[in-house]
Amino acid sequence: MGMFTSINIASTGMSAQRLRLDVISNNIANATTTRNTSGDGPFRRDRVVLTPVNLRSVWHSPVYPDGLATGLGMGVKVMKIEKDMSSPIYKYDPTHPDAIKTGDKQGYVAMPNVNIVQEMTDMISASRAYEANAQIAMGTRQMFNKALEISRAV
Repeated sequence: MGMFTSINIASTGMSAQRLRLDVISNNIANATTTRNTSGDGPFRRDRVVLTPVNLRSVWHSPVYPDGLATGLGMGVKVMKIEKDMSSPIYKYDPTHPDAIKTGDKQGYVAMPNVNIVQEMTDMISASRAYEANAQIAMGTRQMFNKALEISRAV
């Protein structure tokens, strides 16, 4: 493990959580958008999907059957940002310009599938994960500074 590996791992977590916070804030900003730019209905909530980073391959040998797992735990990366395709929330408002004009849902407006409580919970989770990764980077830096102080004293 290199000297800066823990800082690199923490930085991948920080950038992934920052993107997650951006997506959550976009969801909250569009919580009342009944018409999206493509014209196919209300805004759909976005989700960030994260995956672990595996930079190195695992070497397996007959002596060590589990191998030397040096590549596992190298951080996270964003695999994709996907749309939540759950059904929209229908709200009765016949005076709304986007109200359904005909059919069994006449007078209802298709609202985005954004739940503000869930988004705020996700936002708190993402900000705490960002803070935890920042603390890891700061702790590693402090550990390196102490090691330098010790080496100077010798």
